[in-house]
Amino acid sequence: MIRHLVLFKLNEGVSRDEERVQAAARALAALEGQIPELTFWECAWNITDRPIAYDFAVNSAVADTDALKRYLEHPDHQAAAGQWREFATWVIADYEF
Repeated sequence: MIRHLVLFKLNEGVSRDEERVQAAARALAALEGQIPELTFWECAWNITDRPIAYDFAVNSAVADTDALKRYLEHPDHQAAAGQWREFATWVIADYEF
Protein backbone atom coordinates (compact mmCIF):
# COMPACT_ATOMS: atom_id res chain seq x y z
CA MET A 1 0.00 0.00 0.00
CA ILE A 2 1.10 3.56 -0.68
CA ARG A 3 0.03 6.55 1.36
CA HIS A 4 -0.29 9.74 -0.69
CA LEU A 5 -0.26 12.91 1.43
CA VAL A 6 -0.74 16.43 0.10
CA LEU A 7 -0.58 19.67 2.08
CA PHE A 8 -1.86 22.86 0.45
CA LYS A 9 -0.81 26.38 1.42
CA LEU A 10 -2.98 29.24 0.20
CA ASN A 11 -1.05 32.03 -1.49
CA GLU A 12 -0.65 35.36 0.28
CA GLY A 13 -3.91 37.29 0.27
CA VAL A 14 -6.09 34.27 -0.56
CA SER A 15 -8.82 33.37 1.92
CA ARG A 16 -10.40 29.96 2.41
CA ASP A 17 -13.78 31.75 2.32
CA GLU A 18 -13.38 32.70 -1.35
CA GLU A 19 -15.76 30.81 -3.62
CA ARG A 20 -12.96 29.55 -5.91
CA VAL A 21 -11.17 28.10 -2.88
CA GLN A 22 -14.34 26.49 -1.55
CA ALA A 23 -15.06 25.08 -5.01
CA ALA A 24 -11.58 23.56 -5.17
CA ALA A 25 -12.03 21.99 -1.73
CA ARG A 26 -15.38 20.54 -2.83
CA ALA A 27 -13.76 19.17 -5.99
CA LEU A 28 -11.17 17.30 -3.94
CA ALA A 29 -13.78 16.01 -1.51
CA ALA A 30 -15.83 14.72 -4.46
CA LEU A 31 -12.98 12.46 -5.58
CA GLU A 32 -13.95 9.97 -2.89
CA GLY A 33 -15.67 7.10 -4.65
CA GLN A 34 -14.96 8.51 -8.15
CA ILE A 35 -11.51 7.05 -8.72
CA PRO A 36 -11.30 3.26 -8.40
CA GLU A 37 -7.61 3.25 -7.46
CA LEU A 38 -8.28 5.05 -4.17
CA THR A 39 -8.56 2.60 -1.29
CA PHE A 40 -8.69 5.38 1.32
CA TRP A 41 -9.61 9.05 0.99
CA GLU A 42 -10.01 11.97 3.35
CA CYS A 43 -9.43 15.69 3.04
CA ALA A 44 -10.11 18.63 5.31
CA TRP A 45 -9.17 22.14 6.34
CA ASN A 46 -6.48 22.58 8.97
CA ILE A 47 -7.98 23.53 12.33
CA THR A 48 -4.91 25.11 13.93
CA ASP A 49 -3.51 28.60 13.50
CA ARG A 50 0.26 28.16 13.54
CA PRO A 51 2.78 29.93 11.30
CA ILE A 52 4.22 26.64 9.98
CA ALA A 53 0.81 25.05 9.32
CA TYR A 54 -0.56 24.35 5.88
CA ASP A 55 -4.19 25.17 5.13
CA PHE A 56 -5.71 22.04 3.62
CA ALA A 57 -4.72 18.36 3.65
CA VAL A 58 -5.40 15.26 1.60
CA ASN A 59 -4.67 11.84 3.07
CA SER A 60 -5.21 8.97 0.66
CA ALA A 61 -4.00 5.48 -0.16
CA VAL A 62 -3.63 3.29 -3.22
CA ALA A 63 -2.51 -0.31 -3.68
CA ASP A 64 0.83 0.21 -5.44
CA THR A 65 2.89 2.52 -7.66
CA ASP A 66 0.87 1.61 -10.76
CA ALA A 67 -2.35 2.56 -8.97
CA LEU A 68 -0.73 5.81 -7.82
CA LYS A 69 0.22 6.65 -11.40
CA ARG A 70 -3.31 5.93 -12.64
CA TYR A 71 -4.79 8.04 -9.84
CA LEU A 72 -2.49 10.98 -10.54
CA GLU A 73 -3.29 10.83 -14.27
CA HIS A 74 -7.04 10.38 -13.78
CA PRO A 75 -8.97 13.27 -15.41
CA ASP A 76 -11.03 13.94 -12.26
CA HIS A 77 -7.85 14.22 -10.18
CA GLN A 78 -6.23 16.46 -12.78
CA ALA A 79 -9.29 18.74 -12.85
CA ALA A 80 -9.53 18.99 -9.06
CA ALA A 81 -5.80 19.57 -8.53
CA GLY A 82 -5.74 22.06 -11.38
CA GLN A 83 -8.08 24.38 -9.51
CA TRP A 84 -5.57 24.72 -6.68
CA ARG A 85 -2.77 25.86 -9.02
CA GLU A 86 -4.56 29.19 -9.35
CA PHE A 87 -4.16 30.19 -5.69
CA ALA A 88 -2.03 27.72 -3.69
CA THR A 89 1.21 25.80 -3.50
CA TRP A 90 1.57 22.31 -2.09
CA VAL A 91 3.94 19.61 -0.96
CA ILE A 92 3.46 15.86 -1.18
CA ALA A 93 4.79 12.68 0.35
CA ASP A 94 4.24 9.18 -0.98
CA TYR A 95 5.37 6.27 1.17
CA GLU A 96 4.76 2.56 1.49
CA PHE A 97 3.04 1.21 4.57
